[in-house]
Amino acid sequence: MRRPLDALNFFLADVRDGLGPYLAVYLLTVQKWDEASIGIVMSIAGIAAILAQTPAGALIDSSQFKRGLVVTGAILVMISTLVLPLFPSFSMVAGLQAVSGAAGSIFQPAIAAITLGIVGPQAFTKRTGRNEAFNHAGNATAAILAGATAYFLGPIVVFYVMSIFAVASLISVMMIPASSINHDVARGLIDANESKHRPSAWSILLTDKPLLVFAISVTLFHFANAAMLPLVGQKLSLQNGELGTTYMSGCIVAAQLVMIPMAILVGAKADRWGRKPIFLAGFLILPLRGFLYTLSDDAMWLIAVQALDGIGAGIFGALFPIVVSDLTRGTGHFNVSQGAISTAIGIGAALSTSFAGFIVVRAGYNSAFLFLAVIATIALALFWLAMPETYSEESDSGPQTAPEAA
Repeated sequence: MRRPLDALNFFLADVRDGLGPYLAVYLLTVQKWDEASIGIVMSIAGIAAILAQTPAGALIDSSQFKRGLVVTGAILVMISTLVLPLFPSFSMVAGLQAVSGAAGSIFQPAIAAITLGIVGPQAFTKRTGRNEAFNHAGNATAAILAGATAYFLGPIVVFYVMSIFAVASLISVMMIPASSINHDVARGLIDANESKHRPSAWSILLTDKPLLVFAISVTLFHFANAAMLPLVGQKLSLQNGELGTTYMSGCIVAAQLVMIPMAILVGAKADRWGRKPIFLAGFLILPLRGFLYTLSDDAMWLIAVQALDGIGAGIFGALFPIVVSDLTRGTGHFNVSQGAISTAIGIGAALSTSFAGFIVVRAGYNSAFLFLAVIATIALALFWLAMPETYSEESDSGPQTAPEAA
């Protein structure tokens, strides 16, 4: 199952993340929206994802049709993307982004569940690192294609690049045999005969202190992080509107190229070094980025600083499902826990773009970046002081599939 999983993570990368900062560039340079309106629309997409995350995780826990859920989500994102340029009014853009955000909430927990169900817990850390490496490679490839073609065809080209990747992701997920997925293992259940472990029970989310600390920490992380790239894209677009999408692609490619080795590092070392030391490095880089953005408006400087996002995001993307798997091992609540924490993350990300947009309108870009840096510092302190190490020797045991499946 190695190659189909590789292909799915590669092609779904662009679809999973949505239009994001590209939408901000398009609305700013082509539709002439102001930053506050752009922030509101992006927050609406985030709110839709928030409302869908936990139900999506519960659905994945109980569903025997995980591939079908990925297919449905990809189709909805593709349709929303293709229709948006045809109806660029505020209400239509907001509605389409809400559909896209809700549909996209299925991808991360579904891929993690499919992976766990195929390779089992012992190979999960290494396979997750590989998943994220292909995810970042896919994002980098899509960004290069978008940046190169947008130079000649304009910002609208990103809508079509994403649609092509969506079609490829549909083909990739159907290449994974349904019989290869152990659905009990996919939800973190060790013994399928333990009737007390019912899928998607909610009590564990409120009674597990480390899970709550983790949720709060990563919510603050994403509150600080979510608005940074869109703000950088807007600054670059204001310098040269014709090159806004190309600059944005440069930012994304720079970060994604750093994320690939970071994801591989997590897969190779997280079981040796532990989760917390690596995660702390990801938290540490975020306030540094927020400060560095304020030092210069030069395009090359901003793109270089954005490359540092590859460290934080590369670590986060690979370690997030691993830590949740550690914390929920044996409960059968892996996917609903992912969904609940992703809901919290979505709240942070949605508030981030709105807050940052209003700060930019009233006090400028530097004030917004410094505000986000302060939030990032709080997230770092909380994780450092309150979050325990989640790795244990038990993480390396459990039901397994054949080694070649990894």
